[in-house]
Amino acid sequence: MPDLSPALRIGALAIWPPVVLAPMSGVTNRTLRALYKPFGFGLTVTEFVSSNALQYGSKRSMEMIDQHGVEKPVSTQLWGNDPKIMAYAAQVVRECGADIVDINFGCPAPKVTKTEGGSACLRDVERCEAIMRAVVGAVDCPVTVKMRLGWNENTHVYLEVAKRAEAAGVRALTLHARTAKQFYKGEADWSHIAALKAAVGIPVIGNGDLGDARDALVRMRRSGVDGIMLGRAVLGNPWLASGIRSLLEGTEPAPVPGPADRLRFALHHYRVMVEEWGEAHAVPQMRKHLGHYLKGFAGAAELRERVMRTLTAEATRREVEGTIARLEANAMVAA
Repeated sequence: MPDLSPALRIGALAIWPPVVLAPMSGVTNRTLRALYKPFGFGLTVTEFVSSNALQYGSKRSMEMIDQHGVEKPVSTQLWGNDPKIMAYAAQVVRECGADIVDINFGCPAPKVTKTEGGSACLRDVERCEAIMRAVVGAVDCPVTVKMRLGWNENTHVYLEVAKRAEAAGVRALTLHARTAKQFYKGEADWSHIAALKAAVGIPVIGNGDLGDARDALVRMRRSGVDGIMLGRAVLGNPWLASGIRSLLEGTEPAPVPGPADRLRFALHHYRVMVEEWGEAHAVPQMRKHLGHYLKGFAGAAELRERVMRTLTAEATRREVEGTIARLEANAMVAA
């Protein structure tokens, strides 16, 4: 069946499905991006990376921008407050394989905003423009921007920043429809995303509260956006992206796998993490991921508590496999 929704076009890149995996600190490493890409993400984004850290060759930052290749196209997101350093960092990530350089004007985390990075940049529109112009001038690939409405309810600057971005040569905009001060409280106001789409001629990607496939399609259609970005809602539930892709293709989404199959995928994720990063690194990292997978079935909370205390991959595997066996045994009895 032919696609019912056009590709998201960012520069020369045609991105299908027009569904983007959001940048999430400590989460969207190369392993997760490669595992989640086939579910229905046309574009994946790295963890957001400090331009200052890249300037000094931070090993951790270089790991954050590393790629498998199978998850391409990949956008690398940078944060910082200095136009020259941001431009240098953009050149570094481009040389390391970034297909798109994304500028972070959206992160509300204090560790970022206390240095005037992320959403704190929105308090100074002139500086936002200087950063955008410096980054666009530094690389030969598309530059995009992810932002919030403004610093607080009294300072919605997203339309002004967007118009300056378009004039500076930015090729697409993502709007998370909350202010920085809201963090993730309240509801994302998609009327602002629709207003942004009407105000600019470059592609707009909508972000915020997209936890249901059918609702995501409705929001996409009503706002007129060119694509959508999925963040927290997809953690432990990559099948959300599959459902959205099916709807965009005009077909009915497949049922979400039951708890046993979801846990099997969680174990696969765990094994790949251990293989790629080593047990010492993977075990603490995977605790947060398993916390997302271990939801929605009887005994999930207790299992999650036990898994958070395991110290080895083998101990975690035994806990999860035991739960899978119990779930399947209970299902057979119920049948």
